[in-house]
Amino acid sequence: MKEAQTQQPAAPAHEGAPAATESKPVEHRPAEQHRPAGDRPRGEGRGPDGRGGESRGPREGGREGGKRGRRGFYRKKKVCRFCVDRVDFIDYKKPEQLTTFIQERGKIVPRRITGTCARHQRWLAEAIKRARNIALMPFGGAR
Repeated sequence: MKEAQTQQPAAPAHEGAPAATESKPVEHRPAEQHRPAGDRPRGEGRGPDGRGGESRGPREGGREGGKRGRRGFYRKKKVCRFCVDRVDFIDYKKPEQLTTFIQERGKIVPRRITGTCARHQRWLAEAIKRARNIALMPFGGAR
């Protein structure tokens, strides 16, 4: 006669893991309840410190300057050349005076680069355009 063997349930592969039959159902949220891409909590999907990459420190450089030798850099304020000389009229018949305000391609240099004030920049542009129309200056650069 065969002896009755008692069957014990098989132990799960991992002690702390639930058995395969005890899995939780996956919850799906409707589309309108999803968060926008930029509205995620800090640290989710990022490095250990909540920043991108592997615990990088603050970025070097920027306006305050970093450790790259720009500490003593101070930009000199640009002054309008025509205001200093107290020019009342920019003469379009002097192309040698106007060529310093024209790029190689023939464009008029903006006032943020030259430092010319708004009033004299308007006068300068008008003088350059008049000089171009009577062929004292080229419309475009030499190709």
